[in-house]
Amino acid sequence: MALAAASKQQTIAKYKQSKSDTGSPEVQVAILSQRISQLQEHFNVHGKDHHSRRGLLSMVARRRRLLKYLKSRNPERYKNLIQSLGIRR
Repeated sequence: MALAAASKQQTIAKYKQSKSDTGSPEVQVAILSQRISQLQEHFNVHGKDHHSRRGLLSMVARRRRLLKYLKSRNPERYKNLIQSLGIRR
């Protein structure tokens, strides 16, 4: 369930910090959030797909760790990111 290349490039372009940035925490969290929402839609149709659910849980955990890292390093970038993605409260 990979993301379409065009969709991924748009996400990278929106959240990158510099011209050649593809690995900053913001970009990684945005891509993970996109994949998580795609898998949530998948589970609405395929409720018993437990193998993919395990992958979803690992993605959520990875996103949580990246957000924790970003919050500890730069709280302002963290606040901007969660506000733009609409995650957390």
